[in-house]
Amino acid sequence: MSFPSFFADAPRLKVRDPLSAFLGTSEGGILEYGYEDAVRLAGHSCPAVAGAYLMVLNGLGYLHDDEMPERGGIEVFMRGERDQGTTGVLASVATLLTGAAPETGFGGIGPAQRFSRRDLLHFGADIEGTMALRRRDTGAGVVVDIDTGAVPHASAMGELMPQAVAGEADEAGLESFAVLWQDRVRRMLIEHADDPKLIHLYDWSPDEA
Repeated sequence: MSFPSFFADAPRLKVRDPLSAFLGTSEGGILEYGYEDAVRLAGHSCPAVAGAYLMVLNGLGYLHDDEMPERGGIEVFMRGERDQGTTGVLASVATLLTGAAPETGFGGIGPAQRFSRRDLLHFGADIEGTMALRRRDTGAGVVVDIDTGAVPHASAMGELMPQAVAGEADEAGLESFAVLWQDRVRRMLIEHADDPKLIHLYDWSPDEA
């Protein structure tokens, strides 16, 4: 399998997962995620997947500063409903990185349901941004939004995209389309990973959930 080389240069996320530590899955429960993990989950690389990845990374950074985030210790709130637009795709990336799951998630271990991830992912939240993250230990929260217009497609996509989408592009056109498509993703992940014009962060009070 060969991904575009820039995947390896995208920012990475290191978390500690208490369930992983308890079950001996990884030393100290430390897990590391890269953009390629989100791509494997979604099955493709696009601005929505890259945007979700960056929103979660920036949101966790906002809530934890230099402290390692705890996977399973975050609640995720999505503004959209689960079947609305790309909400499901964004939510799946958020689940990958934070462990927060809907009603189908892991229910926990023992009578106390330790390490439960169930019902930590919510849809249709009354928030102004695309998603919100909230720490379960401190209650600190952040609303995260994205403006993909801050990293626009190359001008050549204006002609190429309609042809590609309509199935009218020739082989050379499809190849150019794919290259330009991933170049936009590259610029988001490499050149604008923490750009406040792309990713917007707003302090969020727990009583706004």
